[in-house]
Amino acid sequence: MSHKEDLRGDDVSVKTVLVVEDDTGIGNFLVQAILQETPYQAMLVADGFQAIKAVTNIRPSLFILDYQLPRMNGIELYDQLHATKGLEHIPAMVISARLPRQEIEKRKIIAMSKPLELDDFLNTIEKLLG
Repeated sequence: MSHKEDLRGDDVSVKTVLVVEDDTGIGNFLVQAILQETPYQAMLVADGFQAIKAVTNIRPSLFILDYQLPRMNGIELYDQLHATKGLEHIPAMVISARLPRQEIEKRKIIAMSKPLELDDFLNTIEKLLG
């Protein structure tokens, strides 16, 4: 067992970040950054409906939601996820080139503008999960 595993407990306690991003290039980049730069797992889905389906099988520790998603935007998805039993307290980060500031502030969600500054992005994940 490595020193890092020792500090964090065994692998069952590995936290999972659910990334909801319809641009697969961006989504894959974020997932790779999380996997390589943090101790967390990451899973990518392309829209809100896939995210809702995913949380029936996994219990993420953090949601990273693109705002501009097809058929259901990131705020609507946030509301649906947080209305789901057991998910009410899971933190979320909304990312977008055009952020709906009022909606984000009303829900007290962390928001980051695209293009993302990778260090800020990773530090924010660490703050939310650390």
